[in-house]
Amino acid sequence: MHPADHADLRARVGKALSAFLTEQRALLSGIDPALADVADAIDDFVLGGGKRLRPAFAYWGYRAAGGEDDDAVVAAVAALEFVQASALMHDDLIDGSDTRRGVPAVHRRFATRHTGAGWQGGADAFGAAAAVLLGDLCLVWSDELLHTSGLDAAAIGRARPVFDLMRTEVTIGQYLDVHTQVTGDTSVRRASTVARYKSAKYTVERPLLLGAAIADAPPAVSTTLSGYGLPLGEAFQLRDDVLGVFGDPATTGKPAGDDLREGKRTYLVAAAFDAADRARADALSAGLGDPGLTADDVTRLRDIIVGTGALDRTERRIADLTAAALAALDAVGLDPQATAILRDLAAAATSRTA
Repeated sequence: MHPADHADLRARVGKALSAFLTEQRALLSGIDPALADVADAIDDFVLGGGKRLRPAFAYWGYRAAGGEDDDAVVAAVAALEFVQASALMHDDLIDGSDTRRGVPAVHRRFATRHTGAGWQGGADAFGAAAAVLLGDLCLVWSDELLHTSGLDAAAIGRARPVFDLMRTEVTIGQYLDVHTQVTGDTSVRRASTVARYKSAKYTVERPLLLGAAIADAPPAVSTTLSGYGLPLGEAFQLRDDVLGVFGDPATTGKPAGDDLREGKRTYLVAAAFDAADRARADALSAGLGDPGLTADDVTRLRDIIVGTGALDRTERRIADLTAAALAALDAVGLDPQATAILRDLAAAATSRTA
């Protein structure tokens, strides 16, 4: 059993999302028939895939802090899926990615819709506009689902600051990511900062603290969950970085070496620059960010990364961060069942292949 399936959580999150989206579809259909495309695209994106890791971390953070199972809590943590959808729609547009989870990215989907319908203007511009607006809509809906989840006002009041800070962090992390690409900063320090704010905090630490806030956890529990969540979130992102270069497209749903074509200055790439001689650094710099990289080009860049020891260094970093996260769970007495599942979630987050 996948750890996100304990307490039937993935199915319950899916049910909460489906019920919410059914209501939103009714709202949209009452405004204009053209909005059926919007409802279809968000339904497909939110309901059609995803590991539900963020709701799982939030729910088990809640349970670790002593919270009792509650459908309102499940609905509240399901709101994280809309934050994730927003981030991915915008990220795919920024990176010019063609696919997400093996199907066209949202901006490509709407560009194709434009072309197929023979509409006026540029198809790519329409697709980009649609991706921005649908991503924004998902962010709006994340608020709405949290507030209509059934949590009492006190719990929502405790959750609100964590939820707001998380969304601020992921947005500024995304900006730092694009800023790093255009400035060509290849330092490990900057790559680690981007990883922390773009992904690590909103993937693990903030969801955990959201659950703890809903449960009204004492400070010592929140500190323990943060000590587990921050290093684990960084390890999760480093695994993502490795998969972005070395992952199997049949499993990841993204073309092989896509991160290299997009010019991402990840920890993996920064570690390669850090150890490369002039010739290797020049070759890596020349290929990074070239959308026309062939399969052979990707193989050559992969060989440089492996040859510099960057892949081994990244794998060691993942192992060290994961160990630090697991050790943090022993700091205070958390709920034993929740602690065991958090350990399983750590393995699922860092040893995944997609």
